[in-house]
Amino acid sequence: MNTDLTELSAKELAVGYRAKEFSATDVVGAYLSQIEKENPKLNAYLEVFDDALLGAKAADKKLAEHGDSAHPLLGVPIAVKDNILIKGKRASAASKMLENHVATYDATAIKKLKEAGAVFLGRTNMDEFAFGSSTEHSAFGVTKNPHDTERVPGGSSGGSAAAVAAHLAPIALGSDTCGSIRQPASLCGLVGLKPTYGAVSRSGLIAMGSSLDQIGPLARTVGDAEELFNAIRGQDPLDATTLPNEARSTKHEARKKIGVPRAFVKDASERARTNFEKALEALSKKGYEIVDIEFPSAPYGLAAYYIVMPAEVSTNLARFDGMRYGLHREGATLLDEYKKSRAEGFGAETKRRIILGTYVLSSGYYDSYYRKATALRSVIAEDLARAFSSVSYIATPTTPDAAFKIGEKSDPVSMYLEDIFAAPANLTGIPAISVPFGTVVRDGKELPIGVQFMSPKCTEQSLFAIARDLLNES
Repeated sequence: MNTDLTELSAKELAVGYRAKEFSATDVVGAYLSQIEKENPKLNAYLEVFDDALLGAKAADKKLAEHGDSAHPLLGVPIAVKDNILIKGKRASAASKMLENHVATYDATAIKKLKEAGAVFLGRTNMDEFAFGSSTEHSAFGVTKNPHDTERVPGGSSGGSAAAVAAHLAPIALGSDTCGSIRQPASLCGLVGLKPTYGAVSRSGLIAMGSSLDQIGPLARTVGDAEELFNAIRGQDPLDATTLPNEARSTKHEARKKIGVPRAFVKDASERARTNFEKALEALSKKGYEIVDIEFPSAPYGLAAYYIVMPAEVSTNLARFDGMRYGLHREGATLLDEYKKSRAEGFGAETKRRIILGTYVLSSGYYDSYYRKATALRSVIAEDLARAFSSVSYIATPTTPDAAFKIGEKSDPVSMYLEDIFAAPANLTGIPAISVPFGTVVRDGKELPIGVQFMSPKCTEQSLFAIARDLLNES
């Protein structure tokens, strides 16, 4: 029974609850048993909540009261990335700096899920403060890919991706600053959505890059990803960047035309490109027109991102000074306390990005680097707008290749290159989805890999539509 329940999608769970085939308590109990068995070798969860079963019992009571009128996520278990605040729970962002920090309020996304009646299983591992593409940079150990435990699950939402892929949760929340949902979705064989910037409130998300961050869903099916996205989206007075509800675009573009920037796609490995072409061929057979497009600024997106992001990081992390909250170390002077607290609280990758960000914002370098990077964001947006005037979607591989081995990318620059196909969507605020398609063989291992689709702002429904078509999902 336990194994069967953890195989079900969130949608199937909702149907089963209403048919009284099983209860939320049964389902949560099955997941807790699976987590106890599998998590020690994967390290997907940093903490499993001790009140998960209480949440399930409360959900069962509501299901009995409301029946078919209940929210589709009522009683559905969910895993939450460790940088999204849940009141009364620890939220460490996988950093020693916040190891014992307990959230005093709910993130807006969490508040919405509580209103829906979802059951929170626990908080998942991640790269420290979301700085990474592999979940190797957590202060609390590496998360491993369920498809091959010698490989990374991707990052920074690697814990959430590994939990869903290993059937330790049916759905999960992640955050995406430059592919941090889409990249682990690709490496773990999941559906992962980076919503339009402002579609989901960032209130209660521990900030990395404020103009780039977005909370979004990870799931095994398109339907589950869509349901989770619809539950958390919407305008929020606590986040002035959120979009009004009337900005939503629910109409699927009738013109089934996919643009492929061939000069950009060549940065993927040969096996990733071959798999990508198979996906395009499958869509072509379903009536989609595939055309080559120009996207000349795309190769420069990653360079712009790695200037804009560290600049915002250096500002956002300045608050962690060892005085107000977080890790504190005594020193002979106030400056000494700052130095000791930040030196011991932050990991190597976090320090690297703070230093880089401080440098590009410093006098004499602001114009040379930061101003040019922000100008390039506008150029990329213009190129995308030009492309979307003639196509409905832009398709690329999600990642340059399938999952790499733990420790393989010790050079930071080689790690940063993993984000090359993700950067344009975050820099310009458009939505993008990673859809699992096929497998490739890397180092003798058969591994999942994804295809990415981008579309204009507020057209998530179009992305879900093409994802369904590719996966033959009703």
